[in-house]
Amino acid sequence: MHIGIAGNIGSGKTTLTRLLSKSMNWTPRFEPVDDNPYLADFYKDMQRWSFNLQIYFLNKRFKEVVNIRRSNGNVIQDRTIYEDSCVFAPNLHKMGLMSTRDYENYKDLFSLMISLVKPPDLMIYLRSSIEHLVGNIQKRGREYEEGIRLDYLKGLNDLYEAWITEYSDGKKLIVDVDKLDFENDPKDLSSVIDAVGAELHGLF
Repeated sequence: MHIGIAGNIGSGKTTLTRLLSKSMNWTPRFEPVDDNPYLADFYKDMQRWSFNLQIYFLNKRFKEVVNIRRSNGNVIQDRTIYEDSCVFAPNLHKMGLMSTRDYENYKDLFSLMISLVKPPDLMIYLRSSIEHLVGNIQKRGREYEEGIRLDYLKGLNDLYEAWITEYSDGKKLIVDVDKLDFENDPKDLSSVIDAVGAELHGLF
């Protein structure tokens, strides 16, 4: 089975992926961030590097989904291919940071890729306020994230909410991370694990 964990930058995707995979004895698949050759340049000059970054992510995410399905194991994935096309690329285009020509090219490639793969068995969306996101981003202290614009984060949050509302490709679970501390509170983690089990296997 395949669980995808979706959410804005700093919402706790990697943390929940790690905790759930350990508790459920599933294989974690983490988003490649530290070795991304475009990310630092992107945050310095979003307009110049937006298309390059999104194509890089789309390529990596597509390979990841193909590998997950080939593995036939139980996998928890940190961020999904849907978010690139339904949230990040539209946000860049809306902000004028990706040209219409590049955006349409990107969307066409995404449509081809998504027709060749299956969606996750469960999509978990981590809902978060901007204040919570900023706090987590500052706490983890990644140098290249210091230049993230607040309007960029807000645009992402708005698109995430619109996307998850319309998402109908499979089961979904929304977790309000402003009200939970699953990293430090075992009860909060247990409540998330119980909710995941109910979605995957039913209440009985």
